[in-house]
Amino acid sequence: MAGPGARSRSTTTNTRRPERLRWGGGGPGARGRETRRPQTPSNHPKMAAASNVYAFRDARAVPDPVLEPPPAVRVPHPVPLVIDNGSFQARVGWACPGAEPDPRLLFRSVCARSRGAARGGGAQVGNDLGSLEPLRWLLRSPFDRNVPVNLELQELLLDYSFQRLGVASQGCVDHPIILTEAVCNPLYSRQMMSELLFECYGVPKVSYGIDSLYSFYHNKRKNSLSSGLIVSSGYQCTHILPVLKGRLDAKNCKRINLGGSQAAAYLQRLLQLKYPGHLAAITLSRMEEILHEHSYIAEDYVEELQKWRSPEYYENNVHKMQLPFSSKLLGSTLTSEEKQERRQQQLRRLQELNARRREEKLQLDQERLDRLLFVQELLEDGQMDQFHKALVELNMDSPEELQSYIQKLSVSVEQTKQKILQAEVNIEVDVVDTKPETPDLEQLEQTLEDVESMNEFEPLFSEETPEVEKPVTTVQPMFNLAEYHQLFLGTERIRAPEIIFQPSLIGEEQAGIAETIQYVLDRYPKEIQEALVQNVFLTGGNVMYPGMKSRIEKELLEMRPFQSSFQVQVASNPVLDAWYGARDWALEHMNREEGWITRKDYEEKGGEYLKEHSASNIYVPIRVPKQTPRTSEAQASSKAVGASTSNPCEQV
Repeated sequence: MAGPGARSRSTTTNTRRPERLRWGGGGPGARGRETRRPQTPSNHPKMAAASNVYAFRDARAVPDPVLEPPPAVRVPHPVPLVIDNGSFQARVGWACPGAEPDPRLLFRSVCARSRGAARGGGAQVGNDLGSLEPLRWLLRSPFDRNVPVNLELQELLLDYSFQRLGVASQGCVDHPIILTEAVCNPLYSRQMMSELLFECYGVPKVSYGIDSLYSFYHNKRKNSLSSGLIVSSGYQCTHILPVLKGRLDAKNCKRINLGGSQAAAYLQRLLQLKYPGHLAAITLSRMEEILHEHSYIAEDYVEELQKWRSPEYYENNVHKMQLPFSSKLLGSTLTSEEKQERRQQQLRRLQELNARRREEKLQLDQERLDRLLFVQELLEDGQMDQFHKALVELNMDSPEELQSYIQKLSVSVEQTKQKILQAEVNIEVDVVDTKPETPDLEQLEQTLEDVESMNEFEPLFSEETPEVEKPVTTVQPMFNLAEYHQLFLGTERIRAPEIIFQPSLIGEEQAGIAETIQYVLDRYPKEIQEALVQNVFLTGGNVMYPGMKSRIEKELLEMRPFQSSFQVQVASNPVLDAWYGARDWALEHMNREEGWITRKDYEEKGGEYLKEHSASNIYVPIRVPKQTPRTSEAQASSKAVGASTSNPCEQV
């Protein structure tokens, strides 16, 4: 690595950026949904000029109709069906020159099935789910990270795809299948997938490829370098893939178990800690929307945090996400007369509650006074033993103390009676003008809060100095309910996507993208390193943050030697280029045998078999150690026994 003063000159290529990108937190093979690129505070269409307030879209998926396949997919022979099988989103379409060049289906790779439903029945898949949040606890995915492991759920996804495309899958699917898989996909996973395709659907042939390699070759210009370094970041994982002379160097591939899924979970945890009053409203779907449209990658993370400490910078760049709320809580629909009447009703109920409290207090004091008078009568009758015993029970020391308590309780009882009589007179006077409604006694149960609050209203009902009741003026509340339901996004906009560069932010003991790139490059000699950095290619839904390319260039600038050059290129469409690349490969190899696994190959060589091609994994067959035949073992053991018995001297 170069020293502090060793800085290199960066030669970057011009990358194509479409006006509208389909964005998602997909994984390698898992990219996201369609949406616009994040808007800046100056050009966002839904934002107020000064307040930076945004509303959640809370988009719902629209169920896919059953499409009629075009005639070109059957004549003169069935054309291949391209499936980009991502852990975030699946993309399915035809590889046919006469068909649409875009995938016909895009849906989330999740299923929801109630617990009481039979196997394979009552399940909802993909866009049929609509909104995911009400069914979040029922959602199931066939993927573990980016590897399909649950073939029962994978079969539901394939059934959904074939049904919506109008492919009859009852007898067999007579179209060749091109399917994307994870980098260095385990043989067991490929074996189960091949078994599902050949045994369940009866496909004629299938081809497996890596999504990021398809995207790499789709964006490769003519006469350009066939070597490069692919940085593929998606929903579950991030991969660093070196490509040498057009083939993947699988031995030096590295994976980081972080992607858009972990960023969304981290952002949800940050906002729930910041706004504990809105736990239920801070959902994963809304966090993904914030990541897609409001987050960005800081070129220098520490320097960007220092900028956010400035109040002016914070006020100009903070994004306020407006949560849904009901304006009826403000009481703005009530007229002044209705508010006055409601106030009067509350005052009458408080009067009645106060009268009940005084009656209960009078009853308790009267019972205690009667008991004390009974003890005093014992003293007057000369029953000293019972009198002293009663004094001990009352926790008193002398007859004088008893007499003092009797006087105090007598005065208190008389005062309470006078207050009750005065309150009844006030209520009768009030009834002459307005007849109050009969209070609901069940709602007037005495609580500790009500008793304590009565001390504040005691001057209103003072019987000694009655005053004429003043008209109650309505006061508009100063509390802004709309602002209370806003989420202020400050440093959270950069903290969540930063985890792929600094996994330690969420407690992961992994290397970030920059350290992993450095580690991969150090495994090659300088000549190959120079060839790799001349074509650093970014793909996957998780590289679509604004500032991602600048951050990678800055990291390469720091790690490369002095006066060395490098080029960083971003895929023209990081989400869909994998499907486009697989479609291009299918059109080019439609009538060739290269890369296609036929049913004969499956039956002869097993489900884990893979025919390699330019965008595929490296096939490493299972090597089973050869066992020694039992006959030879028996012969060898008999010879050893014969030799030992024939020469006992050597044995000694």
